[in-house]
Amino acid sequence: MCTVVVRWAPGEAVRVLALRDELVGRDFDDPGTWWPEQPDAVGGRDRTAGGTWCVTDVRTGLTGLVLNRPERPVAAAGAPSRGVLPLLALQHGPDWTGAVDLRGMASFALVLAAPTALTLWEYDGQVLLREDLEPGTRMVTSGGPELQKARAHLPALTAAGFPAGWAALLRQSVPTDDPAGLVVRGEHDGKVFATVFGQLFTAEPGRLELSWARQPWGAGPWTTRTWPSPD
Repeated sequence: MCTVVVRWAPGEAVRVLALRDELVGRDFDDPGTWWPEQPDAVGGRDRTAGGTWCVTDVRTGLTGLVLNRPERPVAAAGAPSRGVLPLLALQHGPDWTGAVDLRGMASFALVLAAPTALTLWEYDGQVLLREDLEPGTRMVTSGGPELQKARAHLPALTAAGFPAGWAALLRQSVPTDDPAGLVVRGEHDGKVFATVFGQLFTAEPGRLELSWARQPWGAGPWTTRTWPSPD
């Protein structure tokens, strides 16, 4: 996950744009209920490590999202995958830090979006910092050169309506190797990284309305589902 935009206010449904930038060819599953031990959790599943980059608890309306950060790109042998973090955040809320040993883990940012709060944790491989974000439209990126992304796109996202306005901004986007691009595609060390997945969703206790696409720009097809499924 490389770009997260959250619009929230206390007591209202949480509205989210989540764009996953990943190594092209890394297999993953579209959103579903992939974790039997957490039957209310809906999210995409990474087939390599079994975790997720974005997951919502339909019962509580709580969403956890993880973004890779560049400070420590490779975890130590035996360290947990970053993909477990959103699932732990759903289980434990803000107390998720007591449920995992971060030593050796690769660096990350973790966003926990709830109807009552929006919280960001940042881990550089050594130190974990927490920030409680104010209501409004907020963007979190993978850091480094991608910090330019907020300056380039957050004003337009803040002014646009959800979901139609945000979807229109995505349709206008073109994949680029510029780190400030909303959707990206570039080669690094002989490997191709790109925006491989996009989600637009509204989450509140008891209901999740989710639209997603594997090509979230141009006229690529989108799928929309609601949980729980209407009878």
